[in-house]
Amino acid sequence: MQTGLLQIQAKLKKIDCIIEIHDARIPFSGRNTRLRDFIKLRPHILLLNKVDLTDFGNNIEKQKRIEARLKLDGVDNVFFTSFHHIQCNSFLNSELLPLSKDLVQSRPRYQREGAEDFNMLVIGVPNVGKSTFINALRNNQMYRKGKATTVGAKAGVTRSVLNKIKVGLNPAIYLIDTPGILPPQVSTLEVGMRLAACACVPDHIVGEVNIADYVLYWLNSREKFHYVKYFSLNEASDNILHVLSKIAIDNRMITKVKSVVTNEYVYRPNNVSAAHLFLSAFREGKLGLFVLDDDL
Repeated sequence: MQTGLLQIQAKLKKIDCIIEIHDARIPFSGRNTRLRDFIKLRPHILLLNKVDLTDFGNNIEKQKRIEARLKLDGVDNVFFTSFHHIQCNSFLNSELLPLSKDLVQSRPRYQREGAEDFNMLVIGVPNVGKSTFINALRNNQMYRKGKATTVGAKAGVTRSVLNKIKVGLNPAIYLIDTPGILPPQVSTLEVGMRLAACACVPDHIVGEVNIADYVLYWLNSREKFHYVKYFSLNEASDNILHVLSKIAIDNRMITKVKSVVTNEYVYRPNNVSAAHLFLSAFREGKLGLFVLDDDL
């Protein structure tokens, strides 16, 4: 990630606008302070993606409070997006591209003065949809199918700052994809676990069971008990191992291990596989629509 920061810094002199993408479920957690330094140097647009996994549709006031706080942090251009929805094309054409062009033309371009094309750098933490955004814009503007840059459901798919990808004509628009860059040090354990819950950190680093334990704690503390019905539990529980054991047994996730006591093979629930199923349901919105940063 340090290499990625240096690559981004080296390319800034050739950049006209910075598009930052972050997860709408954690609008404040994990935004890299180093990236904030970069966005002061160029026009900046923040896209809070995966809004379809939040409860903003039922709570507009929460969305307005988030926008107000971001403005206090110096973020003036905020959009709530979902790149997988068909409305994305209308947003790209009628709002994002016109605004980005206006922002670029309203400020000095320094070494880019007089250039007719636009170079836009796409930044953000891992697994928030940067590559998906680039592919969506390219397919929308260039009428090309397929993927210009790799997309994955796991954090860390993009490994380095790539070459320019042409996504528009008249004027020519180029986007530059970057690797997901986390803060060198998260401010609190809570922030770190929220990043992990939204898959901005590879699961194996924190541990699937540990992440599931945090998600269960968060759901119970907010009295969000939809998981009880979804996983056919008898009641809500604070014990993640009880929950995972039930999920594992119901889904036949059983492992054969040798007992250290009897030296015989026994069958036990595969809690790691069950945790993966639990986290997938949470991340896909099957356990409800949430904003994890509800207390920041």
